[in-house]
Amino acid sequence: MRVEIWSDIACPWCYVGKARFEKALAAFPHRDAVEVVHRSFELDPDRPRGDTAAVIPMLAQKYGMTEDQARDAERRLGDNAAAEGLTYRTEGRDHGNTFDMHRLLHFAAERGGGKAQDELIGLLYRANFAEERSVFDDAERLVALAAEAGLDPAAARAVLDDPTAYADAVRADEREAAELGANGVPFFVLDRKYGVSGAQPAEVFTQALEQAWGARPPLTVIGESASGSADGEACGPDGCEVPRA
Repeated sequence: MRVEIWSDIACPWCYVGKARFEKALAAFPHRDAVEVVHRSFELDPDRPRGDTAAVIPMLAQKYGMTEDQARDAERRLGDNAAAEGLTYRTEGRDHGNTFDMHRLLHFAAERGGGKAQDELIGLLYRANFAEERSVFDDAERLVALAAEAGLDPAAARAVLDDPTAYADAVRADEREAAELGANGVPFFVLDRKYGVSGAQPAEVFTQALEQAWGARPPLTVIGESASGSADGEACGPDGCEVPRA
């Protein structure tokens, strides 16, 4: 079973939602048969590279609130993160363009598979939400995080130096999100049959995993006789069939 997660590094609920989903997945009996794929979604795709802003004033302007109200909102988000065992800095963070990070995530998936991609997105979340040093507009910072995820730093630097590398893959993910009706993140798609929108409680993810697993169609085997036995020669617990004359 495949679970695709559309998310953005700048999205705090994606940070929290990933932890909640992983809690449900860890307790899922068939977790070893679940493939997790991270898909790209930019919350602010028109923000130019190099244009960073402090989070609190940005939130106040975007949502028409005072800076004190924005701080209160960040504190509430911090409480939600803490409940999932996550560190969340409610003051002093900044916000910027995430396109290069998404390109690196596609690079990670191609070079190291889903495990490397998942490791890198976790490191990017931590760098953005839990650590003091900004993750935006700092190529060397991104290269170091890629290396921490087990990727070749020289190859990661080459990706960042080439603005076309994996750009089409990011845009394809974003088009697909729109086609699926996702206008916000996180957005989880299970086997292309079930969708879960938002950072739902772990119990909701558990229910979605169970429902998606139960809805998988039974395997139709080509070459079975009417009685259900295989027509072709095969090996089984009792040994191998002797070739027919």
